Amino acid sequence: MRAPGGQFSRRRAFLATLGAAWLGYGAGIIIDPRYGTARGLGTVVRYVPLDALGGIWVGCGLLALAAAWAASCPRVQAAGFAALATPAALWGAAFTVSWAGGGFPSAGGSAAAWVGFALSVVWVSGMDDPLPPRLRKRFR
Repeated sequence: MRAPGGQFSRRRAFLATLGAAWLGYGAGIIIDPRYGTARGLGTVVRYVPLDALGGIWVGCGLLALAAAWAASCPRVQAAGFAALATPAALWGAAFTVSWAGGGFPSAGGSAAAWVGFALSVVWVSGMDDPLPPRLRKRFR
């Protein structure tokens, strides 16, 4: 993906990469959810079926992929980053509740990973792409 002027956009590549990953992860949840995922999300799946949660992952992935193509629209890109952070934060919160409630002790590792992932997406969303080489200072 190239930004206007030919400069490679790392933010947009991040959106596209994780958008595709979320799309695949959501499809996996819909097709054949893992036991640990279903068990760790016990508090959530009481209210929302696992298929619907997988659909959220797929929808968020598609939104992030679409936002990756919006080269000059920061608001669309912001929506894409929010779409990446939302399901990861939901997963992190659900696994944290499962771990803290003592019903699934091994959920602690998943909770840490998903919360860290969601926060990483938020931090990347605030980063600027580097300037094109012609505009960078040269140090000698």
